Amino acid sequence: MKKLIIYIIPLLLLTSCEKFLDVQPESDTAKEQLFSTEEGFKEALNGVYTYCSSIDLYGGNLTFSNLDIMAQNYTFTDVNYMKVASFKYNDNILKDKNSSIWRFAYKAVGNCNEILSAIDQKKDLFRDKNYAIIKGEALALRAYLHFDLLRMFAPSYKNNPNALAIPYVTKVGITSTPFSSVNEIMERVIADLTEARTLLSDSDPILSSSYIVGYPNKVYPDNFTGKKQTEANNASLFLQNRRHRLNYYSVCGELARVYLYKGDYVNCLLYAKTVIDSGKFPFALKEDVYNTNNERRDKIFYPELISGWYVPKLSIDMLVSLFSKPIDADYQPTYDQLNDIYELNTIGGEDWRYQQWFQKVVDVTPKRAYLIKYTSNSSPLINLHPVMAPAIRLSEMYYIAAEATFDSDPAKGVEYLNAVRSHRGIIDQLSANISKGQFMDALVKECRKEFYGESQIFFMHKRLNREIISTNQIYPASNSIFVYPVPTDELAYNN
Repeated sequence: MKKLIIYIIPLLLLTSCEKFLDVQPESDTAKEQLFSTEEGFKEALNGVYTYCSSIDLYGGNLTFSNLDIMAQNYTFTDVNYMKVASFKYNDNILKDKNSSIWRFAYKAVGNCNEILSAIDQKKDLFRDKNYAIIKGEALALRAYLHFDLLRMFAPSYKNNPNALAIPYVTKVGITSTPFSSVNEIMERVIADLTEARTLLSDSDPILSSSYIVGYPNKVYPDNFTGKKQTEANNASLFLQNRRHRLNYYSVCGELARVYLYKGDYVNCLLYAKTVIDSGKFPFALKEDVYNTNNERRDKIFYPELISGWYVPKLSIDMLVSLFSKPIDADYQPTYDQLNDIYELNTIGGEDWRYQQWFQKVVDVTPKRAYLIKYTSNSSPLINLHPVMAPAIRLSEMYYIAAEATFDSDPAKGVEYLNAVRSHRGIIDQLSANISKGQFMDALVKECRKEFYGESQIFFMHKRLNREIISTNQIYPASNSIFVYPVPTDELAYNN
């Protein structure tokens, strides 16, 4: 990674008074040196993933921080977190965090663009199908980042598709990219993902029948006759662990997510079913979720991850500070909050998520729990799976299919939702005769349970223009809570 840090990251480090999207070109010599070999392109792409997995993005801010707080999942004594939970966007703590997310996301986009600007002229450098893989992943990353920025910093598609949104940056240079409308950004995202899908459809090793998803550190009995994972079996380190990257099915999953945001049920169902019907991603088994050895439990349903961000040590230390210190973690849910979220008094008593993701603290008032979903064992103990920040889950594909199907086939829509519920220990099944309103209420509740600590439920409320309810207050659906203000430094140049 050192070469990437030297040659690409400094290109995008801007002072606080410079516009975030004005990217100064690096020297031609430095760029030529990095992109003179296939290994240089691999190194550059790996650097983008490292950047995305940092605390500034998906290893912190975009998974475990403000978006999840705004979903009203926690209780605080710290006044700054209270401001976040009550959408005080004009307060400095939110301004600083939002500016950081904007800045670092566009830096990651800039690094994708560096790769994309050079790769077509260097096709002869690549062996096998690596050109298609690298270009496909760079396009997918660029689209993924822009879509999350859109979901944060612009009105929803449902609310106003013609509203001015964000810039969709595709070039490296000193010319600033103008802001585009919500609809225009959606079309650019879909175009990049569609091209990425085409490139990966004939090159991604995950499509092979011999690529078996599973746990890297699971010990099987001698007489085991099932299929063991093969994710690390490729002779090329670059082609191993495809679920730690934006692979072919990740792109299909992101297309399903984007089309749902647009309200296009036909296409979102098509891509969600591509993932579901592949059979590539098995639901986690109870024997792994409830392993008698606490150090070997699967707390994130690892086989179900279509993609995830590998969480570095620095982010793990932050997670411990935020969630996992029994007494003085920065934020934790109370018993009452958890009981309400997981419907303990009705269907939630046997919910795997409720039972396995939270550790109760009994000697504090009010009684609360701390999140252990992302705990990492200390050396020499080895986790059953790597610590990952989920990017796209199998369960989300079922939720998308359920919503997209309900209007035309309510029984099938309920079947999709019940499939996830049954794989989370919920015995009571939803009736196929429920109304659309009852179905949507149940779907939102299930998504809140599933995406606890993952920052996706906020986006769902925004997409549906649905109010957010806290313990003692209702926040009506509006742009005032759903739209992050564009950073002041950037807004000054918005034309």
